[in-house]
Amino acid sequence: MSENLKTIKELADEFNVSKQAVRKRLTEEFRANHVETVTSNGVKTLVVTYTGYMLLKQHFTTSNVTGNDKVTDTSNPTTGDLSVVKILEQQLFVKDKQLENKDSQISQMQNLLDQQQRLALQDKKLLEEYKSEINELKALKMPQEDMQEDMKDGSSIRGEVHEEIERLKAQLKLSEEERNKAKEKEPVKTESKKWWHFGRNVK
Repeated sequence: MSENLKTIKELADEFNVSKQAVRKRLTEEFRANHVETVTSNGVKTLVVTYTGYMLLKQHFTTSNVTGNDKVTDTSNPTTGDLSVVKILEQQLFVKDKQLENKDSQISQMQNLLDQQQRLALQDKKLLEEYKSEINELKALKMPQEDMQEDMKDGSSIRGEVHEEIERLKAQLKLSEEERNKAKEKEPVKTESKKWWHFGRNVK
C-alpha cells in the first residue's frame, strides 16, 4: 500500500496493537473524513488516509497498551484536540496556498485577455485609418482620370478638324490648278486679234 494510504493491518502492526483496537477508533465521523475503499484484484479493502493515519498515530503513541490488546487512553484530551487542530490548520494552509496560486493564474489570464482586447482595438483603428486613406486616394485619382479622358476626346476632335482642313486645302489647290490651266489657253487668241487690228489701222 502507498505511504499515504494504510490498511488496518498495517496500522495495527505499526502501532503494535490489535486490528480490533484500530477498528474501535474508526468511528462513523472518522470513516467519513479519513477512510476510503480501494479495490485490488477484485477485493475491496478499507484504507486510512494520511490525515487519519496521523490522528491514529497521535492517539496510540500517547496511550498505554495492555497485554490483552485493551487500550487504556491516558493521553490528555486537550493535547489530542490540539494535534487535530494543528493538522487541520496545516490542511487549511495548503488549501490557502492553492487558492492563492489559482488567483494568481486567473489574474495573469485576465491581464493577457485585456492586452489582447487592447491590441484588437488598435488593429481595428489602424484598419479604419487605412480604409480612409485609400478612399481619399481614390477620390484624388478619379478627377485626373476624367481630365485624361477629356484630353483624349479633345485630341480626337482636333485630329478630325485638321483632317478636314487638309482635305479642303487639297480641293482648293486642285481647283486653282484647273483655273490656271484654263487661263493659259485663252491669252493666245486674244493677242492675235489685237495685232491684226493694229495692222489694219496703220494702212
